[in-house]
Amino acid sequence: MCRGRPRCKRRVESVPEVTYFKPKGIPLDDLEIVNLTVEEFEAVRLVDLDGLEQEEAAAKMGVSRRAFWDDIQNARKKIADALVNGKAIEIKGGDFVVEVKRKFKCSDCQNEWDDTCGMERPKKCPECESTNIHRDPKKRGCQRNIRMDGGRCRRGIRRIG
Repeated sequence: MCRGRPRCKRRVESVPEVTYFKPKGIPLDDLEIVNLTVEEFEAVRLVDLDGLEQEEAAAKMGVSRRAFWDDIQNARKKIADALVNGKAIEIKGGDFVVEVKRKFKCSDCQNEWDDTCGMERPKKCPECESTNIHRDPKKRGCQRNIRMDGGRCRRGIRRIG
């Protein structure tokens, strides 16, 4: 029996703080629940809220455009089902890793920004394009290696759940 390729873990920026939505006035015990995975939630956030193109959002999540397309289509179908049919939405589970960020500051314009650990160091400030930039010494979140996925070192990501 052919099982195909293993599913790639999606990178997400954070786990949502609010994980339940339900129609007003109906007790939760009386509602059917639709489960939205954290990575499906992230796909909707990136495209429908942040306005990224699907190709850019797929790269941000570390998956192919096809895998991203499947995630966002599944998420939208689940959300539509819950809205149209009066179901609750629970956001939980999935197969994902949370990105660890590092903070940079421009000495010329004082602009501060976050960048994903494990990526190439920025060469210039995104605001004024100065090369006089440095890491924030208080934010050293990706100095340690986190081992996962068969023992390979995957810097810049942290397993949740």
